[in-house]
Amino acid sequence: MTGIHSAPTRRDRVIRRLVPLVAAAVVVAALVVWAALPGGGHAGHSSAPTSVPPPTTLPPTTTTLPPTTTTVDPGSLPQTDVLPSATSPQFLAAMQALLGSVAAGTPSTAQVAFFPETAYLQVKDIADAAGDYQTRLVDEYDLDILAAHAELGPGAASASLTGVDVPMQYAHWVPPGTCYNGVGYYEVANSRMVYTEDGITRSFGIASLISWRGEWYVVHLGAVLRSGSGGEVLDPETGPGTPEPSSTC
Repeated sequence: MTGIHSAPTRRDRVIRRLVPLVAAAVVVAALVVWAALPGGGHAGHSSAPTSVPPPTTLPPTTTTLPPTTTTVDPGSLPQTDVLPSATSPQFLAAMQALLGSVAAGTPSTAQVAFFPETAYLQVKDIADAAGDYQTRLVDEYDLDILAAHAELGPGAASASLTGVDVPMQYAHWVPPGTCYNGVGYYEVANSRMVYTEDGITRSFGIASLISWRGEWYVVHLGAVLRSGSGGEVLDPETGPGTPEPSSTC
């Protein structure tokens, strides 16, 4: 007996069309998931390691600056109103040089302690400040150093600086327009160079120190107002002596 087949309904025809489309969609989805897996879809295997370059080694840092070899002439710079210290390294080194010059009888080695010519040209409001500096101040300074050397006597070479007594209580400002000055400065008179010679403490005076940019310099060693044309030594004494008050230019 031959079987009887009923004609497919509209629903059956729709289902038959959807089945292959659904199957294709499942395959595509599976491929997407496979591609997203680490290692190109091979689950359980990690990707090859990436090579990382070693870190750069930097040189150690330092806060030490290279030594400065450039020196600036202080007299080429403008004056300041800074009161100098009697204990600054520059001043003490200058005083060591001055006593060494006196001990050796060599004025040329004491110029570091003397007021700079370039500063003097700024200070003095006179016609020939350069000539006044060289023929009066420097010549007198050299003569006073030689006179002090003679005062030290045969033991001069053994003289050693003990200290410099600068009477800061007498330091005063000399304003522009005073004593033919176009620029002001601090001045202090009658400081004492204290030294030992053959085991004995001795001293002599510095007639006048004046300031430039916060440092003291000698401008008159043996005297401000001189008694003659030769060198002078201000108040040489055994012992440290005592600075005397004085107001000068």
